[in-house]
Amino acid sequence: MSESDVAPPPTPAFESVMTSPAPSAPPALDGARPSYKFFGAVAAIGLLADAVTKAWAELTFSARHTPIVLVDDHLDFSLTYNRGGAWGLFQNASELIRRPFFLVVSLAAVVFIVSLYSRLLPGQRALKWGLPLVLGGALGNLTDRVVRTSVVDFIDYRADWITRMNEGIATLVPTWNVTDHWPVFNVADICICTGVALMAIDMIGSKHPPEPASAPEAT
Repeated sequence: MSESDVAPPPTPAFESVMTSPAPSAPPALDGARPSYKFFGAVAAIGLLADAVTKAWAELTFSARHTPIVLVDDHLDFSLTYNRGGAWGLFQNASELIRRPFFLVVSLAAVVFIVSLYSRLLPGQRALKWGLPLVLGGALGNLTDRVVRTSVVDFIDYRADWITRMNEGIATLVPTWNVTDHWPVFNVADICICTGVALMAIDMIGSKHPPEPASAPEAT
């Protein structure tokens, strides 16, 4: 029998495993991880804008008692102080209950926002803006509760759709006050609502990359 008739020895199993192509790496996320500098800057801008506009409202309306009309029958500036929360929540509660409640809720919100921001992925742009906006607004109203014991509000908006909404709520809650006014608000409230809307957009529309498949173990 010649050497050409001899079958080559089989390749060891471990060699085929070692020479098999490595699994492809998962696609990299676009952009860099959100920084705390950006987070602090956006929150500080929101807080500063809220503080400046509240100071302006108090100085302006200390010398006048009539609203500043911006859009007839729809939008004006008029100074109010809110001891409670949205829609007068806890407005008439005892100071021993009301103030600690809002302080604890505000501080818990701040801790939650900072913790959530630390876990952001590079592609979560809506949440990258939304979280610091909520933080700036929360700190603005928290500052009012600490310094003044009540929140300064001065933006008064009203419309027919608000009346219809309140009429609908009144069918379920007979004591509900039917009015065409939205609760008077401030810049901090605008920051919070905008931030929450961006957070909702992120939850609805964000697409996170799939987890990479684990490579089969060699036997």
